[in-house]
Amino acid sequence: MVMGPTHSMSGAAVGLAVAQLIPASWGGVTSPAEAFVFAGIGAGAALLPDLDSPQATASRSFGPASIGLSHLVENSAQALVNVTRTPQDEYCGNGHRTATHTIWFAIAAGLACSALVAIGGKTATIALLFFFLGLGLRGLFPSWSKQNDWLAISALSLGIALAVWQFVPASASPAAIGCAVAVGVLTHIFGDWLTKAGVPMLGGVVTVNGKRWWDFGAPGALRISANGTADQFLLGLFTLMVGYEVFLIGSGRTIADSLQAIGG
Repeated sequence: MVMGPTHSMSGAAVGLAVAQLIPASWGGVTSPAEAFVFAGIGAGAALLPDLDSPQATASRSFGPASIGLSHLVENSAQALVNVTRTPQDEYCGNGHRTATHTIWFAIAAGLACSALVAIGGKTATIALLFFFLGLGLRGLFPSWSKQNDWLAISALSLGIALAVWQFVPASASPAAIGCAVAVGVLTHIFGDWLTKAGVPMLGGVVTVNGKRWWDFGAPGALRISANGTADQFLLGLFTLMVGYEVFLIGSGRTIADSLQAIGG
């Protein structure tokens, strides 16, 4: 798979870009504080699919709670694959990189978070920020997180989430938050699509060559190795993207303004 830092940074970059492209009247980014919220949610959402593996770094973000959740997700994914597989599909003995690595999961996660914000408003937004920050911190700073107990990660996530409380509008847009989560998950799936193993992005619904859990992968020349040169290049590229986007928002502009200027 693509390494955690690349997943998280790509989620932050793409989620932030989508949030800026959404009109302000629909809940798009209008301030640096809101930009941080979307970047944090996108970074964590890009690690959400790996909660299907108790051994994954993200699964240790909140200690026993997230590890227990990870076991539940892994077992549920495994059961889903075995219920929906065709005779051509192999028996699934491990749910990792299956159900949570599909576009259907990305859509479901986005809709679920959108519904939470619609019901809970600002409180739900801060709660989601706390959760996704915990995942994102594990992904963005693996060396640091390994040296710190999960309680420290949780405390830092909670502290940051509470710190932005006063800067977040009381009526956060459910659609914008849901989109940030969905695209974060999708960037993870795309990152794994670039690897040699591929990913069953249409699993459970679309049958390919007699298999309902067919692994799709990039053309051979485009496939990358985890923590290899290409992975490090992507990490640097997405880091620059995040920096540029934050600069735009800090100067009162958005990507949409830049695109409009380029188009004349």
